[in-house]
Amino acid sequence: MSASSTQPPIGTTTATIRALSASLAPSERRVADVCVERAREVAWWSAADLAAAASTSTATVVRACQNLGFSGFQHLRMLLLRDLGAETSTAADATSPPGGVGILRTIVAEVGTDLAGGLAPLSEDAFDDAVRVLANARRILVVANGGSSTAATAFAVRFLLRGRAAEAPTDTVLQVLTARTLSRDDVCVAISDSGMNAYTIDATRAARDAGAHVVGVTAHGRSALVELANTALVVGSGSGPYAAHGVSATIIQMTFLLGLQVAVSEVDGATMDSTERDVEHLVALMNPTPESIETGERN
Repeated sequence: MSASSTQPPIGTTTATIRALSASLAPSERRVADVCVERAREVAWWSAADLAAAASTSTATVVRACQNLGFSGFQHLRMLLLRDLGAETSTAADATSPPGGVGILRTIVAEVGTDLAGGLAPLSEDAFDDAVRVLANARRILVVANGGSSTAATAFAVRFLLRGRAAEAPTDTVLQVLTARTLSRDDVCVAISDSGMNAYTIDATRAARDAGAHVVGVTAHGRSALVELANTALVVGSGSGPYAAHGVSATIIQMTFLLGLQVAVSEVDGATMDSTERDVEHLVALMNPTPESIETGERN
């Protein structure tokens, strides 16, 4: 990503920094962490102030800003000031009490902000490559565990609904055994927010050893999954106060995979009419009528 390309939408600068920081060196990541955690202060600081807070040098601050895609520290500071001004101008509209529905509104706003910045670390070339290999795959294996399992299953089901050979086994042993049956004509999509889930890594390594093309989806550019993947897709996770609850990370991951599948379907030439027929057929199978049961018995 070039220095001039990072111009995040208003209100999403810290989310963008958080999404990109996983690929930074340790000293540079400390700079990014301070920017996310103390954005209101950093907006008014000098590069020397930020360096002191991150226990590093001003040169590292400038390098970190540039590796995050900004032209320099002043560019980053201006964007933080912009976001701070926008936040101040809308503060008067926040009339919800701190608890109850107020928490819900805060989380929804946080997810929206994180979604807007979530694609910042994504390589467009890598995404295009993933679309190409998935469109040409004979068979698609999706492996994920823990919090990524739901998104993985939904991703595989959407391919199945379009007549593609796809599977997402949930048993960790079965994941490895299935991965070993893949060939060079197949694709393994491995999903792990941390990029370090041991079970997912085991299945990914088995798929890679079998000759399959591995597409890794993670929020951390420096991870075991990225090292194993033929095509690494790095997308951001949450950065707001409720990020620890995994709210934004789950939704960003699900939204990204939905977008990836739709992009592949566009290449496949799938139409909305055929998709709707597939969905109607699936619903009919899940909710049989007495007439369809009788017909099935006769068949």
